[in-house]
Amino acid sequence: MEMERSMKVMMIVGVVMMCMVVSEAAISCGAVAGAVGPCIGYLKAPTGIPPPACCNGVRNLKSQASTPADRRAACYCLKNAANSIRGIDVGAAAGLPSKCGVSIPYKISPNTDCTKVN
Repeated sequence: MEMERSMKVMMIVGVVMMCMVVSEAAISCGAVAGAVGPCIGYLKAPTGIPPPACCNGVRNLKSQASTPADRRAACYCLKNAANSIRGIDVGAAAGLPSKCGVSIPYKISPNTDCTKVN
């Protein structure tokens, strides 16, 4: 129930943030939320490795965010999610891409300056 609520909040906030992001981005915060939704449980209690569905979502998100505008949009969505979902381990969020074997050009953090993402 709490996970559903967190996803709803993340999606609503994501849509608002998407409206503020560069309009040429093809990726939406809904897509970002869908991709990282399976990671929320892990990010609240990071033990071991992230679940396969989480890492699949992270990999899919990386492949979808193929342009600088898409990467900035994804950054804003992830940053906002990191700020809005209570109980997220910020260190685990920052380390999630590498735990899933993915490299992204920015740190998932509430402090990331997404305007500098290329």
